[in-house]
Amino acid sequence: MKKILFSLLIFVFTGSIWAQDQNSFSLTMDHTALSVKDLDRSVDFYTNVLKLKEITNLTRKEGIRWISLGDGKELHLVSTIKDPVTINRAVHLAFKAVNFDGLVKVLENLKITYSDWPGTLHKINVRADGIKQIYFQDPDGYWIEVNSVEK
Repeated sequence: MKKILFSLLIFVFTGSIWAQDQNSFSLTMDHTALSVKDLDRSVDFYTNVLKLKEITNLTRKEGIRWISLGDGKELHLVSTIKDPVTINRAVHLAFKAVNFDGLVKVLENLKITYSDWPGTLHKINVRADGIKQIYFQDPDGYWIEVNSVEK
């Protein structure tokens, strides 16, 4: 009887461990996709203004182009969906800039309006931890946050 009870306990215990393994997983960020109206204009903005690199669109589908965000992360720009998109400041991409002041100068030279979180134009927010922060929009109205790097 003890052998049967012991065998049953082993079976139940190992079965519950196996069931946990079947249902456990972890996620890492792969890419973000944005619906855009003018694909060339959006690619130009991300590659020439933000100095990100265009990479090969492995789907090879027309109307989609990929931008590298670094560290194996990607931004997919998709012009094939024509449904309207509701955009607000809470929906944004966020980057860190090694030369934050240099980026601000580039935006000013290109006459790209930036603001702090509340929306005060041409104002740089400085967080309590000393990080500088600005917000601006890409050609389709998506918000972009840029932070200075930690000191």
